[in-house]
Amino acid sequence: MAENHQLWGGRFTAEPSEYVQSFGASIHFDQKMAAEDLHGSLAHVAMLKHTGILKGDEADQITAGLHTLQHKLAAGELHFTIENEDIHLNLESLLTAEIGPVAGKLHTARSRNDQVATDMHLYLKNQLHTILDLIVKLQKVVVDKADQHVETLMPGYTHMQHAQPISYAHYLMAYYEMLQRDYDRFEFNLKHTDRSPLGAAALAGTTFPIDREYSAAQLGFTDVYQNSLDAVSDRDFILEFLSNCAQLMMHLSRFCEEIILWDTQEFQYVELSDTYSTGSSIMPQKKNPDMAELIRGKTGRVYGDLMGLLTVMKGLPLAYNKDFQEDKEGMFDAVDTVEQSLTVFRGMLATLTVKTDNLAHATSHDFSNATELADYLASKGLPFRQAHELVGELVLKCIQEHKYLKDVSLADYQALSPLIAADVYQALDPRTAVARRNSLGGTGFDQIKKQIAAAKAHLQ
Repeated sequence: MAENHQLWGGRFTAEPSEYVQSFGASIHFDQKMAAEDLHGSLAHVAMLKHTGILKGDEADQITAGLHTLQHKLAAGELHFTIENEDIHLNLESLLTAEIGPVAGKLHTARSRNDQVATDMHLYLKNQLHTILDLIVKLQKVVVDKADQHVETLMPGYTHMQHAQPISYAHYLMAYYEMLQRDYDRFEFNLKHTDRSPLGAAALAGTTFPIDREYSAAQLGFTDVYQNSLDAVSDRDFILEFLSNCAQLMMHLSRFCEEIILWDTQEFQYVELSDTYSTGSSIMPQKKNPDMAELIRGKTGRVYGDLMGLLTVMKGLPLAYNKDFQEDKEGMFDAVDTVEQSLTVFRGMLATLTVKTDNLAHATSHDFSNATELADYLASKGLPFRQAHELVGELVLKCIQEHKYLKDVSLADYQALSPLIAADVYQALDPRTAVARRNSLGGTGFDQIKKQIAAAKAHLQ
């Protein structure tokens, strides 16, 4: 009779084919969690010793073997094989080679189901702290840039049309707020990630007198899953993470879209540093915003990571299914993409040149001050709807005559409405328009300074 030499092969009479082994193996990507797997095993064997499930000398022997594997992993001396399928069986096999058959006692009261879930919780918990730190670093760049440009004027847009003049700092602080919401979402994600599934075993718990709180404390978790079925089958914490990544990347992509547009010959509002630009292989004059375009493009792959796992999860019965092997690559990809994007974007924004003269010129050669004239008339007692209509007709006349509201004579203004006096020109000045908008959260310079001060205090 043929034999199966897999660690799980006792009831099998034949080896899987080489192609099936390759198709079913996850070691080529889950080896990324080797450090977490060893960490989890050390906590598990400590618990087995603590509860008396393993004799002290056996537990100590296993612990010493695991520490040896940790040192070899750090030195790049561990070699994994497809024959051992995944990171768990590879490390168990390597531990057996180090200390002999006693290594088999490590798996007492544990399954690969709760083992892999523990690894993923540990991995993502660490990455969440890294991402939170990167968001804060980017926010600091945004706030520093805003602090330099409180009185830099620019056109505010709706429908990609000039709407009203605003402070460039006000524009930047809008992205600060988006990033703060991203931070809050990732921080909340920690609550669901900082939870130990270890000890749930395959799905039903175990007959051994384990201490799940002890192993959770060893791993630095603040909570444990209260239901063993849920513990091995929950991937909500990863879905929540991927959803948060998708929203963060969407925010970065919107920011990149504007940088790409504003760096064009048509706008010339900003200029990217050469460090974050590339050239053309055929057109010598080109300076392309490739880093901004890449971040914009990579947003799509993170969306794909989220949709991929949602689709995997939607039809899975409790508890563990092999489909769960598809939960890791998207998570790893999103982690790498988000961390790289935040790092590149931070440098790109820090070295960005803001062309203040061009922005100011754009606010004085448009009709974004039309609302100021309507508000001016309304403040004099004219119903706003009537003021809106009068100003709209005047704008049309100015367009036909190729001039702007600041070019209209006082006589013509007073012919439009006797309510208009010489102070109208001050009201029409873009700087006045911005400075006067001091409602809470508005673009007024005083409001912007308050926003920046509050942000600096918060980031400290």
